[in-house]
Amino acid sequence: MFPGMNSRKAAQMMKKMGIQQVEIPATEVIIKTPEKEIIITEPQVSKVNMMGQDTFQIMGNINERELSTEPEINQEDIKTVMEQADVPEDEAKKAISDSKGDLAKAILSLKKD
Repeated sequence: MFPGMNSRKAAQMMKKMGIQQVEIPATEVIIKTPEKEIIITEPQVSKVNMMGQDTFQIMGNINERELSTEPEINQEDIKTVMEQADVPEDEAKKAISDSKGDLAKAILSLKKD
């Protein structure tokens, strides 16, 4: 808690100041931002309540990964677009990708042509 201080004394001092700390047995912590995910493995997570305000302290191994901007295209979506727009599979896939996963937009774009 506090470097160079006896953990028992630190706990007593925190209690006097109205600070409560609880360890959380987490196995992984993921923080998602618009551009990336921050993954913390083997975390040590503490929930600290000070004057009614909860905060979390997280320590561990940090890894980052960029988020893909490509939409996930599954077979069911492709089949739906193929049937609704009466087009082959490759055209359906391209339309879904171009519309960023919006099936209605993909179908409408294919029906215009």
